Amino acid sequence: MDHITLLGYVAAILTSLSFIPQAWLVIRTGRTDGISLLMYAAFTLGVACWLIYGLFIQAFPVVAANAVTLTLAVIIFTVTARERWASRNAIR
Repeated sequence: MDHITLLGYVAAILTSLSFIPQAWLVIRTGRTDGISLLMYAAFTLGVACWLIYGLFIQAFPVVAANAVTLTLAVIIFTVTARERWASRNAIR
């Protein structure tokens, strides 16, 4: 494995792992009051684009990192959207 590929794997691992604490907190507590839904929507779409890009260029570190990050981002986005939807409907 060359140094460039190794760097890609290190970046993939670090960026993917960085989302685990946030996803775990959201899953465990259901609290998402400090999360911007618009930001997470844009972020999730961007990660999906990176994943597709990685598939096209056949870059496994890019695919792996973005597959993990996309999964975690979708979880956080979904929980946040459900919470906002429920609180909006409870007010009515």
